[in-house]
Amino acid sequence: MTFTPHGKHLIAGEWVGTERTFTSSPAHGDAHDFSVGTTELVDHAVQAAEEAFWSFGYSARADRAAFLNTIADEIEARADAITAIGTSETGLPEGRLQGERGRTVGQLRLFAQHILDGAYLDRRHDAALPDRQPLPRPDIKMVQRPIGPVAVFGASNFPLAFSTLGGDTASALAAGCPVVVKGHAAHPGTGEIMAEAIHAAIQKCGLHAGVFSLIQGDGHDFAQALVQHPLINAVGFTGSLRGGRALFDLCAQRPEPIPFFGELGSVNPMFFMPNALENRGADIAAGWAASLTMGAGQFCTNPGIAVVIDGPQADAFVSAASDALEPIGAQTMLTDGIADAYRAGRDKIAGAKGVQEVLTSMCDSRNATPYLFATTGQEWLNNHALGEEVFGPLGMVVKVADMDEMRTIAKRLEGQLTCTLHMEDSDLDDAASLLPILERKAGRVLANGFPTGVEVCDTMVHGGPYPASTNFGATSVGTMAIRRFLRPVSYQNIPDAILPLDLG
Repeated sequence: MTFTPHGKHLIAGEWVGTERTFTSSPAHGDAHDFSVGTTELVDHAVQAAEEAFWSFGYSARADRAAFLNTIADEIEARADAITAIGTSETGLPEGRLQGERGRTVGQLRLFAQHILDGAYLDRRHDAALPDRQPLPRPDIKMVQRPIGPVAVFGASNFPLAFSTLGGDTASALAAGCPVVVKGHAAHPGTGEIMAEAIHAAIQKCGLHAGVFSLIQGDGHDFAQALVQHPLINAVGFTGSLRGGRALFDLCAQRPEPIPFFGELGSVNPMFFMPNALENRGADIAAGWAASLTMGAGQFCTNPGIAVVIDGPQADAFVSAASDALEPIGAQTMLTDGIADAYRAGRDKIAGAKGVQEVLTSMCDSRNATPYLFATTGQEWLNNHALGEEVFGPLGMVVKVADMDEMRTIAKRLEGQLTCTLHMEDSDLDDAASLLPILERKAGRVLANGFPTGVEVCDTMVHGGPYPASTNFGATSVGTMAIRRFLRPVSYQNIPDAILPLDLG
């Protein structure tokens, strides 16, 4: 199957163009013109989503599972075309796009099976006790119910797994919530072909066309209109702290505030226990270099900071990390803007007091090369900027005086998606003293691994305290992500004949 973008929005089953357009900026290949969304299109899409909710939100789980599996089938039918447009727009290699497509399809099928199992509904029943004294108890049943139309903002760094048909969209549809997606301007053609797959699945399953809409463009007016539309009940977002916080504030300022599920990034620090550093420092340094530069460092789980106890082993680790990073060449970043931001972050770190440049190189245009810096624990504690995310393959080694200072570093961390312990069995006492701190700081704590590569499964938490995410009780990856778009409802003395299907 070949694919040439037509540049239109998908609004309630119709492909609609607008007068104002923007031109894509692919890493290679042909550029294309795409329509820019309007507030009128937002209203049309959301109104249709609300209308669709009255059937889709009350549909049988088996029907929604069939819909998710049909979307997966439609993606697989467009496999080669998705890879072609995705690599052209993002510069990501074919293998990465193929793997991400497999993850996206696997996630849809996992969610389909998960909702069929029904455990996510958290069904509870307190049977009536008519003879209880001094007062009888009524019959009460409880179940999780879908909340209504959801807005989703596509992410730049995962054109498939976190964008038009990524985890936010898939989990909202699994929950029974229609979705309106604002596509990311970095890969509009990829967003369009994924929307075609959903559109085809809607038609094959005979669903209301308002179940899904895609609006393209980078306009702030229609993005604001989307999050503030009174019929939108929640927002899913993966992106920058600045952009996410702006949308979060808009959601909070609405006459009826709504939840904003924003995943905003992280520096994902690694803490090295003394014996692990001594026995495996060079091996861990090589693994860190591979993780740090994977996908040009454009992962929200990119491990940007390594905290080690100062001394000869720390110096050897820094040297080994530098040696592992030096041969890694320039990689294409997702957009010119991301590349500019990476260079600005590099310059900010390089100009900070007490920071040593270990490995530097030249990066220009849309290309990124790895950088490595080192500083002391005291300098890191004195400069908040050293703990801020630089989106790209930039690493920093923080040399602390002892375990006490390492624990102080951990306590001063902002919220993180992940924290990692590198440890031996002989490090258990030191690791145990850190673990209670790290679990308060992160949604996922790892031992002897690297956080890039987020498993899509029942137990995954991809979130964490602010600013890693705006809702520390939620995850944007894994089956628990569905719970974001549900709310508990109790039914007291309601006859079984009219209860929701999931309780009847």
